Amino acid sequence: MIDGGRRDGRRVLDMNGYQWTVLLAAWLGWGFDVFDSVLFNQVAPNCVPTLLGIPLGTDEARAATLYWTGALTSIHLIGWAVGGIVFGKLADKVGRKRTLLITMGMFSLGTAACAFAPNIWALILVRSIASVGIGGEWAAGAAMVAEVVPEKRRVEAGALLFTAAPLGLFLATAVTYQIAGVYLADSPEKSWRYVFLFGLAPAAVAFAVRAYVKEPDRWRTAGAEAKPPSILELFSPEYRAITLSGLSMAIVALITMWTCSTFNPTIASGLAQAKAKLDGLDVPATLRLAEEWKKVGTNYWNLGGLLGTLLTVPLSKLFGRRPMFLVYLVGSAATILCTFGIDMSGEMRLVMYFPLGLTVFGVFGSFTYYLPELFPTRLRATGSGFCYNSGRVLAAAGPLLVGFVASRGADSLSTALTMLFYVGLVPLAGILLLPWVIETRGKELSD
Repeated sequence: MIDGGRRDGRRVLDMNGYQWTVLLAAWLGWGFDVFDSVLFNQVAPNCVPTLLGIPLGTDEARAATLYWTGALTSIHLIGWAVGGIVFGKLADKVGRKRTLLITMGMFSLGTAACAFAPNIWALILVRSIASVGIGGEWAAGAAMVAEVVPEKRRVEAGALLFTAAPLGLFLATAVTYQIAGVYLADSPEKSWRYVFLFGLAPAAVAFAVRAYVKEPDRWRTAGAEAKPPSILELFSPEYRAITLSGLSMAIVALITMWTCSTFNPTIASGLAQAKAKLDGLDVPATLRLAEEWKKVGTNYWNLGGLLGTLLTVPLSKLFGRRPMFLVYLVGSAATILCTFGIDMSGEMRLVMYFPLGLTVFGVFGSFTYYLPELFPTRLRATGSGFCYNSGRVLAAAGPLLVGFVASRGADSLSTALTMLFYVGLVPLAGILLLPWVIETRGKELSD
C-alpha cells in the first residue's frame, strides 16, 4: 500500500512511519481541540463572577456560575454542531488537510481571544467562533485517519485518536491548576485570563500538519472528483438507516456526557466550599481547596475516560459494535444514578468520577472508528460530522436546563446533584435504540 507518497514499511500495529505521522497530527489536533473546549468550564467559577461584577465565593457567585456555565456550554455545543456539519461537508469537498488547518486556526485564536473579554457578551462572541472551529476539526481528522491506516487496524487507530481527548483534559486541568491554583492563586479575578491564552497552542500543531501531512490517496481518487456531498443525501433511502444508526448513538452519548462533564469543575468547587464551611476555613483557603478539588475530580474523570476509550477496542473487535454500545449504556446509567443519587461524602463523590469517566466519557472512543465505517469516502466526513455534531443541538438543552434549575434552588449544589441524577435515564433510553444500530464489525471501508 502507498499513501501520501510514502511506501508502506510495516512497523508497530502494521503501520509505517507516515501513517503514524498522520495519526499523530490528527491526535494532536483533537487533543488541543478538547483542551480549548473545556478551558471555560475549568475557569468558570472565577471567570463568570468577575465578568458580572459579583464577589467570588458568595452564594450569588455560585448561582451565577451554574447558570452561565450551562448557558455558555449550550451555546458552545450549538456552535460545535454548526462547525461539525459545515466543515465536515467542506472536508469532503476540498480535503481533510485543508479543513484541519482552517478549523485549528479558528479555535486557537477564538479561545485565546477569550482572555481579553471585557464582559460576558464578548466572551460569548469569541467563544462561539472557537466552538465552530472545534466542531469542524473532528470530522476531518477522523476521516483522514480512517482512510490512511490499514483496514485491520482501523479500530485501534480510531481509539488511539480519541485518547487525545482525556489527555487534552488532563492538560487543561494541569494548566488551570498551575496558573489559578499556584502561580496566580492570590489573583483569581485575573488568573482565568492567562489560562485562556494557552489556547494558542494548537497554532503550532497546524504548522506541523501543513508541513508533514498530505491528503489521503483514498480521498484524492474516490472523493475529490465525485459528486459533491449533500446533507440531504444522508437521509436518502440508500443512506437513511446508517445515518440514523450513527446519529442515535451519538445523541444519547452527547446528551449524557455533556450534561455530566459541563458541571464537573463547578460541582467539585461546590463540594469543596461545603467542606471548607464545615471546617471553618477562610475565603483564600476555601478558594485554594476548590482549585485542588477541581483538579482531583477532573483527573478522576479523565483517567476513567482514557481507560474507557481503550476498552472500546477489545469490546468492539471481540463482540461487535452493538454489544459494545450496550455495555457502555448500562454502565453509564448505573454510575450516574449511583454518583448523584446516593448520599456520600464530598471526597467519595470525587472518586466516583472515575467510573463516570470510564463509561460516560469512554464510549466516545468508539465514534472515531464507528462513524467513518458507516459512510463511503465521498460522504465520510459529511456523514461522520453530521452524526457526531448535529446531536449537540439536542445535547445543548441538558447543560442549559441543569444550570437554570440549579441556579434557582435554595441549595444550588444539592439541586444540581438531583438534576444530574435524572440524566441517568438518558442512557437507559438509549438501550431501546440498539436494535436499529448497524453492526460494522469485520466490514471494510467503502469507496
